Amino acid sequence: MRYVRRVLQPDETIVHTTKLHWVVFWRAILLLIVCLVLAIAAWSQTDKQNISLALAIAAVIFGLLALSSACSAFIRRASTELAITDRRVIYKTGLISRHTIEMNRRQVESVDVDQTILGRMLGYGTIIIRGTGGSLEPMRRIDSPLTFRNYITAS
Repeated sequence: MRYVRRVLQPDETIVHTTKLHWVVFWRAILLLIVCLVLAIAAWSQTDKQNISLALAIAAVIFGLLALSSACSAFIRRASTELAITDRRVIYKTGLISRHTIEMNRRQVESVDVDQTILGRMLGYGTIIIRGTGGSLEPMRRIDSPLTFRNYITAS
């Protein structure tokens, strides 16, 4: 919450913070599973050297893809800040280039929460805040979106 703490106004306090859900790592997890399956298949093919080598190379490629995807998701999760203060809602994303949106809590008219079945089971969802004069862009894969909504709508 470095950005959020820097932009606080005098006498403004943070009421609630959240982050992106761990499900942002789903692609990396899937690629890692494929990597492990290929590695086990390569290890079990001891009698056929050509197939074993091809499976091992494929496992290494999927392992590198998993690592790349995990790094990307980690940076995205670490560089996204969501906070509710006693005066406004703050959303910041980006590491090198920064994108921020702030809305006064007094101007919030409604908060939409969209959750899929998997999102309800795992506790993540999308929040859209509508206010006077516009709305915030969808904040996807937010951890505990109903709690976040309750803090926004509580006066």
